[in-house]
Amino acid sequence: MTRMLATLLFAASTIVFSSLGQAKEDVTVRLKWLNQAQFAGYYVAKEKGYYDAAGLNVSIQPGGPDFPAIQMVAGGSEQFGVTGADQILMARGKGAPVVAVAVLYRKDPFVLFSLKKSGINSPADFRGKTIGVKIGGNEELIYRAVLKKAGVAASSLTEIPVKFDLTPLLTGQVDVWPGYVINEVLAAQEKGFATTVISPADYGVSLYADTLFTTETMLKQHPDTVRAFVAATLKGWNEAVANPEEAARITVKYGSKLTYAHELAMMKASIPLLKPDEAAVGTMDPEGWSAVQKLLLDGGFVKAPIALGDAYTTRFITP
Repeated sequence: MTRMLATLLFAASTIVFSSLGQAKEDVTVRLKWLNQAQFAGYYVAKEKGYYDAAGLNVSIQPGGPDFPAIQMVAGGSEQFGVTGADQILMARGKGAPVVAVAVLYRKDPFVLFSLKKSGINSPADFRGKTIGVKIGGNEELIYRAVLKKAGVAASSLTEIPVKFDLTPLLTGQVDVWPGYVINEVLAAQEKGFATTVISPADYGVSLYADTLFTTETMLKQHPDTVRAFVAATLKGWNEAVANPEEAARITVKYGSKLTYAHELAMMKASIPLLKPDEAAVGTMDPEGWSAVQKLLLDGGFVKAPIALGDAYTTRFITP
C-alpha cells in the first residue's frame, strides 16, 4: 500500500512538473485599430493554433485613439504592436525605443475618394471643393504630399477636419474623403454609392502601412519570443492571404457587429496590399524605409533624419 501511494505521488508530481515545463509565455499584441479583417492574420494565427505551437499565449487587443499601440508597447505593459511605419520613425524621433520587425501592408490602403457623381477624378479637380482631412497622422502626411506632387495649392480649396463618420461625404457636405480602400470605400459602395478612388501611389506617394513592432528591450532580453511571435504571425498572414474566406469567418468572431460579407470584401481588397509582388509577406527593405523618411522630412513631420538602421530589423523575417 505504501509503495503504491509513493508511486502515485511520484506520477502526480511528474505530471505537475511536466505541465509547468510546458507553460506558455503570455504576450499581448496591440492592434492599430478596432478588430476587423485588416488584422485577420493575427486572428488566424491564434485560432489555428500557430501561437500555441510556438509556446505563446497571445492576447490580441484592439487599438484606436484610447489605446495607441506605440504608447502601450513603449511603456512596457505590452510586448508587440501594430502601427504605421511613419509612426515608428516619428516615435523614435521623440525617444521611444520601438523597433519594426515586419511590414504587413507594404502598399498603403489609404486613398482619397469621391462620389462618382461629383465628377472629381484627380487632385486637379480639388480646386474650389471641400476636402476632408484627418489631421495629424499619416493620412494628412500622404494627402499633403499628393497635393504637392499634383501642384495643387491648399489655398485653392477648402479643408475641413473629419473623423470616421462618412455622412458628410454621402450628404454632399464634403466632396473628397480620406479613407481606406479596404474599408471606407467599401462602406460607401455597400450603401449604394458609386465612388472614384484617387490613389496616392499614382502620384508617386507611397509608404509602408501596418507594421509589426516591439521594443529594444524585447529584442535584447527576449529574442526567442520575438522570433516565435513573428514566425507564427507571418504563418497566420500567409494562411489568410491563401484562404480569404476562412480568414473572414475567423475575423467575425472578434466583433459582434462584424459581418462576413464586409470582412470578406476587406480581406480580398487587402491581398494586393499585403503581397504586391513576389516578395514574402512581412518583407521590408532600406528603400521602403528611406521613402517613408523622405515623406516625413519633406512634409515637416520630423525635423531631422532618423537612424533607420535602429528603427527596424529584418533578422526575424529572414530564414
